[in-house]
Amino acid sequence: MEKITGTLALAVFAAALGSLQYGYGIGVINAPQEVIVGHYARSLGFPVEVRHGEDGNVTTHHAQPHPADSALTMYWSLSVAMFPVGGIVSSFLVGFVADFRGRVKGMLVLNVLAVVSSLLMGFAKMGSPHIMVITGRTIMGFYCGLSSGLVPMYIGEIAPVKYRGALGTLHQLAVVTGILISQVLGLDFLLGNDEMWHVLLGLSGVIAVLQSLLLPFCPESPRYLYITLGKTEEACKSLKRLKGEYDTSKDVAEMQAEKEEAMKEAKISIRRLLKAKAYRQQLLVALMLHLSQQFSGINAIFYYSTAIFYRAGVAQPVYATIGVGAVNTVLTLVSVLLVDRAGRRTLMLIGLSGMCCCAVGMTIGLVYQNTYSWMSYVSMVAIFLFVCFFEIGPGPIPWFIVAELFSQGPRPAAITLAGFCNWTSNFVVGMCFPYIEQLLDMYVFIIFVVFLFGFTVFTWLRVPETKGKTFEEIAALFQKKRPAAASQTAAETELEQLKGATEA
Repeated sequence: MEKITGTLALAVFAAALGSLQYGYGIGVINAPQEVIVGHYARSLGFPVEVRHGEDGNVTTHHAQPHPADSALTMYWSLSVAMFPVGGIVSSFLVGFVADFRGRVKGMLVLNVLAVVSSLLMGFAKMGSPHIMVITGRTIMGFYCGLSSGLVPMYIGEIAPVKYRGALGTLHQLAVVTGILISQVLGLDFLLGNDEMWHVLLGLSGVIAVLQSLLLPFCPESPRYLYITLGKTEEACKSLKRLKGEYDTSKDVAEMQAEKEEAMKEAKISIRRLLKAKAYRQQLLVALMLHLSQQFSGINAIFYYSTAIFYRAGVAQPVYATIGVGAVNTVLTLVSVLLVDRAGRRTLMLIGLSGMCCCAVGMTIGLVYQNTYSWMSYVSMVAIFLFVCFFEIGPGPIPWFIVAELFSQGPRPAAITLAGFCNWTSNFVVGMCFPYIEQLLDMYVFIIFVVFLFGFTVFTWLRVPETKGKTFEEIAALFQKKRPAAASQTAAETELEQLKGATEA
């Protein structure tokens, strides 16, 4: 009978620390925004005045409009947006790093990047803070782009079948927990102040050191050892470390069958996948779902929620931001049950349409906040519900549905393209949101209303239900959307050509 052993629990916990680091990187830049911008201004010689609000928060202002405003906006946007830039670059290297020296050694080596990043940001006050923070955030994003691929891969490969779904959700749970921790530590009376903000940014190195101490005690993935390296004896030892003493013949037979199945289907490159008409519909759906996750506006909330709550007239915006993180964490746990009981398409429709309505509510709250005092509560409730609807569907589903849409051959290329699409759109939102906010002011969320409405319509018309269906059944659903007369023959011909070209 399958059980969770101490070694398995240790391995999953150690791996999930990489996801915790990812979440910490997303949320840590939010709360101390005004403090960090003030240090940027002083290091660049811009004239600013520092004001201490009634809640103890420090804000920086120019006495009158100043050319430095645009420069500071640019540096702050880069501080936020260079994090996903690193992820964009490294998303193409996940497969290479995973197979080069293995999952465990790959995660271990990556921690060098995390430590270097944390040192740059931790000592930012001693040099040019804008340069050191932007550089540190870029390196941390590079680390997180690799880690966000390696962690789910490793956990999925070592988890027993009975617990694979539950353990697989720990990646997303660790991400939102990291966001929440960074928000709590970012409180003004803890680390989000003028004296300690650099410690807040550099603290992520502690997570990397802890993971580095634990990973050497974790077994390598048995699937990597057997399928990739062909080391049967070492794979059996790893299985026994993870599951205890038992007869490994059944698991070895399962891995052998998986290896033989993988060898039957040619591995399709990214370039061939982009050209293949047979996979065009699946690829369109996969990429659009990842675009819907990022262009929904969720990272605008995570990156800039404190500023948004401040504009909405909330008295303690930092605490409201922490509330958002807490709701996000709780709803991630709830979404596990919802995904198992409801269909993917249904949850995506509920999530996207609900977020669309909440974005309308946020806009109304911002527009009328000076007319009606209670409108600040409308904005706050809308933001909380926005996060709830995100975790119902657009949060978790795009990450795992890509594997359901593609079989073994095109799956690695599809996952790489989906990750690249996700990180790129993350960068666009992080970089452009401050400028869009300056341009549209109180109507800033209208643009997300338009996006969300479009994604809802697309999901309704083009996204099939994949729950409980085989790869063949899912492929048949997409073939029905093509001209019936020649769709099957054309698809089979193209797949044969792809396979022949790859083998050649």
